[in-house]
Amino acid sequence: MMVVEPRNPMNGFAGLRVLALESRRAPEMAKLIANNGGEALVAPSMREVPLESNTEGLAFARMLFDGGFDMVIFLTGVGTRTLARVVETLYPLDQFVAALRKIAVVARGPKPVAVLKELGVPVALAAPEPNTWRELLLALDERTDSLPLKGRRVAVQEYGTSNPGLLAGLSERGARVTSVPVYEWGLPEDLGPLRAAVTAIARDEIDVVLFTTAMQVNHLLHVAGEMNQEEAVRRAFSRMLIASIGPVTSERLRDYGFTADIEPTHPKMGYLVNETAQHSAEILRQKRTPAR
Repeated sequence: MMVVEPRNPMNGFAGLRVLALESRRAPEMAKLIANNGGEALVAPSMREVPLESNTEGLAFARMLFDGGFDMVIFLTGVGTRTLARVVETLYPLDQFVAALRKIAVVARGPKPVAVLKELGVPVALAAPEPNTWRELLLALDERTDSLPLKGRRVAVQEYGTSNPGLLAGLSERGARVTSVPVYEWGLPEDLGPLRAAVTAIARDEIDVVLFTTAMQVNHLLHVAGEMNQEEAVRRAFSRMLIASIGPVTSERLRDYGFTADIEPTHPKMGYLVNETAQHSAEILRQKRTPAR
């Protein structure tokens, strides 16, 4: 259901109506918005759907234990943990860890690093903030002496949709790449809150929208299209503050023809809400003042 949190009128948003599309962390997001003076509406837009058939994950496990990889790149914490569970259907977990310890393990950001640390797997390289695939490739470019890619067999744990930019970048550097999709993002089973959010946007009842993943952009626009409200949403976005948690999400917004008005200094939920609240009045004034 849609989470609505009463606002604290003394802080940054000063009563603005703020929409977020969080799912697992919906209550936390609603509280952050309210603590920053906003009227919070949080409509879950995603659910993690395990692949019905884990054939790619099982094939990865067999190749890993046969010595078929020189490097494995983990992109998400959830995907790392899920892949470990898939492998466990064929091999004991300690054998999986032992196999990973024999090769180079690379992580895109802190979430997969945390899971790998929990498993006892050393991480040879972690991408710096904002933890996108671009930073990952740059970091690998700086370590060609110890982590060469040319001629190496590289597995990439993918999440949601495929990352063609990363796969192409690895291939261009001479790697033999195997993608390992582990889970995908689905629409929530209950679409009521997301449809209500689309209606509220179309009616100009929302001042600020917060995006914390690129898939939230996809799903909001998909549901708007199904409701024949995409054009209304696009018009409304021109008068709203669009906040993006980081470069990957901002890039997805650009794919749809939108520009993020703000990105936080760190790609974290608290920074996103706090910094958006601080700048909301000025950004909205600029967007809503008629051009002369």
